[in-house]
Amino acid sequence: MNIFYDENMPFAAEFFADLGVLTAFSGRTLSAQDVSDADVLLVRSITKVNESLLQKNKRLSFVGTATIGVDHIDQNYLADRKVNFHSAPGCNAVSVAEYVLSAMVILAERYLLSLSELTVGIVGAGNTGSRLSEKLTALNINHVLCDPILAENSVDKRSFASLEEALNCDVVSLHVPLTRTGQHPTYHLLDAVRLKQLRDDQILINACRGEVIDNQALLNMKQAGHPIKLVLDVWEAEPNILMALIEHCEIATAHIAGYSLEGKARGTEMLYRALCKQLDIAPNKQLTDFLPIPAISSIKIKQAFDEILLNQLVKMVYDVRRDDAIFRQQISIQGFDHIRKTYPTRREFSSVTVNLDNALSLDVPHQLGFNKKTG
Repeated sequence: MNIFYDENMPFAAEFFADLGVLTAFSGRTLSAQDVSDADVLLVRSITKVNESLLQKNKRLSFVGTATIGVDHIDQNYLADRKVNFHSAPGCNAVSVAEYVLSAMVILAERYLLSLSELTVGIVGAGNTGSRLSEKLTALNINHVLCDPILAENSVDKRSFASLEEALNCDVVSLHVPLTRTGQHPTYHLLDAVRLKQLRDDQILINACRGEVIDNQALLNMKQAGHPIKLVLDVWEAEPNILMALIEHCEIATAHIAGYSLEGKARGTEMLYRALCKQLDIAPNKQLTDFLPIPAISSIKIKQAFDEILLNQLVKMVYDVRRDDAIFRQQISIQGFDHIRKTYPTRREFSSVTVNLDNALSLDVPHQLGFNKKTG
């Protein structure tokens, strides 16, 4: 069995080595000829899997994307060909939530804001929005969830706000899939009209899909002097992004919010298990077999939790300013894809065990996702 996988899928060789002959490829430049004899195709979001890519392949039986989003996959075409398809829902949701929290911590420090006094509008309450909601709840930060599709689902008992209510919060964080049809399309969800309705003192964070915001309209608004603070991890027309927009961002990164080692590798593991199921074999590998020991694996806290300690904890594991600096220094020279391909290792909060003094009653670090140790 020939297994083709994106070279940026961590531990793919380790997970799939026993299942077939492995071939790594560059996701952006993959051609129909390259995959003509693939039985299994494993991709990430930069590879469009459609009839054009698969026109020369007559043997494909499994396609997997190690991502939450699936807008790069022509699922109808795969279904017509009876090719099994699997994605990795929720694989990097924690990573994206921690990116957003790091950005909030940095901007709160930069502008002397109190996180506890801010309201956050989470637009999109799926896996990623829910993980962010959990972290904000742990910090007692007021927030609302906006998700019209889930709001119409009687099974989901959470309270949902309207889009207008969410867009009126101090921080607006976008976590929707990219859709162009249906009752609630998200393409240019924030168009010129909605962008102009945003307040001067707000923070707008986009870590889902670039096309959810009309980037040209956003640039026009910023060039006209609108002081809204921008955190952009995703951009329209990646990798050929609107370069002029970068200088108007507080934090700008190369679609790496979900790029923690755990987040990317979790997607690999999920596809491994899906392929094992299709092949009717028992999986005998798991992510913990391959994750390295982090540089900082354990700390002890002997003080009550406050925003200063939050700032220190978050930045100790992931300071988003590193990725912002890399982006600004390299985007014009190396390009968007190179930054993503050479992304330095980043770990999640769960890689660090927090040893709390027994006298401390509030276990906020554990609720945020840090491993727990007491005593």
